[in-house]
Amino acid sequence: MSDRTAAVTRETAETDIEVTVDVDGDGDATVDTGVGFFDHMLESFAKHGLFDLTVRCDGDLAIDDHHTVEDVAITLGEAFAEALGEKRAITRYADRRVPLDEAVASVVLDISGRPYFQWDGAFSQPTVGEFTSDMARHFWESFAMHADVTLHAAVDGQNAHHEVEALFKSAARALDDATRLDDRRSDTPSTKGEL
Repeated sequence: MSDRTAAVTRETAETDIEVTVDVDGDGDATVDTGVGFFDHMLESFAKHGLFDLTVRCDGDLAIDDHHTVEDVAITLGEAFAEALGEKRAITRYADRRVPLDEAVASVVLDISGRPYFQWDGAFSQPTVGEFTSDMARHFWESFAMHADVTLHAAVDGQNAHHEVEALFKSAARALDDATRLDDRRSDTPSTKGEL
């Protein structure tokens, strides 16, 4: 198995970001975005996907959390795409549902090389701490566009904290499943020969 790691940086007038990811990690995370709940979600994502992850973001939080969340998603998506390389021997598809108390989230994905995002649901409260709840939807949309994956996500519940957390956990588990290596193949899982 090749080393499936990547380090990606992004610097704009709005954010300065460094992300490293090891797809075959142990779930260790060091995260500092300046948004406490968002840090918690990224740590949860790493833990439940068994990805080693570092994220450092200096963003324009005096305005709001939008640029920080969006640009971290872009950078993390690019890091996953780089770490997976030619995507040889990956499982490719995954479907995960995760509950958290009254909330349930589902993520269905295809590491397809074709970016697409479909969303069904709404968050019960507009914010969780200083995190704007709908930014969870926007995070996964931005991730999908920059990781070149097809991602369908849905959430239902009564508590935005639970809804957002279930979404990050279901995405983590689905990505863990889809990036696993299938020892029955050595090629890229596509009739085209590439993803």
